Amino acid sequence: MTQQQPTTTEPMSQQMQDCIQACMACHGVCEETMSSCLQMGGQAQMQIMRALMDCSEMTRMCADMMMRRSPLANEMCMMCVQACDMCAEACMSMPDDERMTRCAESCRRCSEMCRAMAGATM
Repeated sequence: MTQQQPTTTEPMSQQMQDCIQACMACHGVCEETMSSCLQMGGQAQMQIMRALMDCSEMTRMCADMMMRRSPLANEMCMMCVQACDMCAEACMSMPDDERMTRCAESCRRCSEMCRAMAGATM
């Protein structure tokens, strides 16, 4: 028996819209932070860069999958939670840097939204 997937003509839930917006906002902040981080150099920044790149790609892909109602979107949301949590932790290794703090906050918000979305049916 196959599970029927929602069609793209069905209205998107507010929860899904909010999660997509949180993912895209986080993606943008990670991209901006990467640019700033590249100028710093050093081994610690390389670890932060890896976390930023993973989070940036994961949030964009997660938003894309939700928008097209992929049957894998729930699993992608859970992976996005992990990437966002890892990135927030990496950014908070530099708590005096305003851009890093802003990025960590965006990652945490996205993580919360994706965690809630993964628990919902799409």
